[in-house]
Amino acid sequence: MAGISNHWAFAFGVLGNIVSFIVFLSPIPTFYNIYKKKSTEGYQSIPYVVALFSSMLWIYYALLKSNMPLLITINSFGMFIETIYVGLYLFYAPKKARVQTVKMLMLSVVGGFGAIILVTEFLFKGAIRGQVVGWICLIFSLCVFVAPLGIVRKVIKTKSVEYMPLLLSVFLTLSAVMWFFYGLLLKDINIAAPNVLGFIFGILQIVLYAIYSKKEKVILKEQKLPEIQTPGVIVKDENMHTNKKLPELTQEQIIDIVKLGLLVCSDKTQVATCPSDTNCGVKDTNNNVVNMPKLQTVA
Repeated sequence: MAGISNHWAFAFGVLGNIVSFIVFLSPIPTFYNIYKKKSTEGYQSIPYVVALFSSMLWIYYALLKSNMPLLITINSFGMFIETIYVGLYLFYAPKKARVQTVKMLMLSVVGGFGAIILVTEFLFKGAIRGQVVGWICLIFSLCVFVAPLGIVRKVIKTKSVEYMPLLLSVFLTLSAVMWFFYGLLLKDINIAAPNVLGFIFGILQIVLYAIYSKKEKVILKEQKLPEIQTPGVIVKDENMHTNKKLPELTQEQIIDIVKLGLLVCSDKTQVATCPSDTNCGVKDTNNNVVNMPKLQTVA
C-alpha cells in the first residue's frame, strides 16, 4: 500500500512541477514589455522577491526531509528564474524603486532566511528542526495565498476583471491541487494544508472572472451611442407651391456657417431681415419686385 501511495505521490509531484513551471514563466510577457520600454513603469518587485524567498524556504525544508526531490527541482528552478526577474527589475527600475527592492532583498532573503537557518541549526536538532522549518513554510505559504485577496477586492469594487488574468488563476488553482495531493499522499501537512487555501482562493478568482466578464460584455452591448440627426434645409416656394429639400449639411459645413455668423456679428454688419409671415423681395433690372422663397430649417 505504501508503494502505491509513493507512486501516486510521485505522479502528482511531476504534474505539480509541470504546472508550477508554467506559473514561474508567466511573468515573461511583463518583463518583455519592461525590456522593450527600458522602464519598469508601474510594476512592483514585491511578488518576485516574495517568490524568491518562498523557493529558498521550500528548498531548505526539502533538504531537511531528505525524501522530496521533486520539491527541490521545481523550487530550484523557481529560485533561478525569480533571481533573473529581480535582476532585470533592478536594472530597469528608477532609483527609488531600486532602493526599495534592495531593502526588501536584504530584509527577506539575507536577513530573514539567514536568521531562519541560524536559529533552526543552533536551537533545534533532528526531526524537530524539520518540523519547525515546515511550520515556517506553512505560515509563509498561507500569507502568499492570502495576497490575492487584494485583487479579488479590486475586481468586486471596480466590477472589472482587467487586473485578474484568467490563465494565471487557472494554473495557480491546478498547482494547488497537485501539491495538495502530493503532500497528502506523503502525509506531510506542511505541504498539503496551505494548498487547500490556495485551491479555495483559486476557485473564487475563476468564479469572479466568469461573473464580471459576462457583466462587462452585457454593458458593452447596451452602451450604444445615440444617432445624430443631421439637420436639413427645406426651401418653400409659395409661387410654385412646392417644397424642395436641399442636400443635408455636414458637420464641417455647419461649423463653417456658425463661424461665418460670428464673423458677421463681430464686424457689426447689419443684415436686413423680413418677418416670417411676409414674403421678402428684391427689385430686378426692370424695377420689378421678385418674391424670394422663405427658408425653413428642419432638424
